Amino acid sequence: MHLPTPCGTTPAMDGYAFTVRGTPLTARPSGALWWQAERTLTVADLHLGKSQRLARRGGTLLPPYETAETLARLDAEIAACTPDRVICLGDSFDDSQAETDLDDDDRLWLLRLMAGRDWLWVAGNHDPAPLSLPGTALADWRHGPLTFRHIATGLPGEVSGHHHPKWSATGRMRPCFLLTGHGVILPAFGAYTGGLPADDPALTLLCGPVPLAVLTGPRAIPVPVIPRRQGNR
Repeated sequence: MHLPTPCGTTPAMDGYAFTVRGTPLTARPSGALWWQAERTLTVADLHLGKSQRLARRGGTLLPPYETAETLARLDAEIAACTPDRVICLGDSFDDSQAETDLDDDDRLWLLRLMAGRDWLWVAGNHDPAPLSLPGTALADWRHGPLTFRHIATGLPGEVSGHHHPKWSATGRMRPCFLLTGHGVILPAFGAYTGGLPADDPALTLLCGPVPLAVLTGPRAIPVPVIPRRQGNR
């Protein structure tokens, strides 16, 4: 299996640099992906409005602060990278009603982040309908050798989300990027999102036997995904 080529770290961006189909990209510690040459920031699975959706459907009641927390993290990434383009890689809202129920202050916050830059809403399985917010809604976005879509299909050059991968180097699971034989799967950027272990069969089928996980947190840390024994999951 041919993994995307590691390029080492990029101290100025505080991330892990690698290439997909010859395209230099940086996995940020926050879980955002930075494409410097195109001034493009990509985030996956914001799941805005998840606490409201759970309450609406009679599920677990969570403190209704995850939208503000997620927007604050996104605000910080936009301030750090100053992108010309932002791609939200699907499941930006937890369902279609979550977008229409967005709090006025949060809507204004999001509109401020969108102002003056291209904003692409890639459809996910939670939010397949076009959004009422500005920006461009589309099924996927292809640019140069890369294809940005919500769910990976295994084709070369894919940048995807959906699976919420996570992995551990020291016993504590962290959201992670997965550098596969085909491209990269982003971690969920949303505050109230769970995760799928990187050695889960659903991911190993896409990634091959030993993909590279880039753990998020204070630093972006690359570690190989060595499948664990079933009892140690």
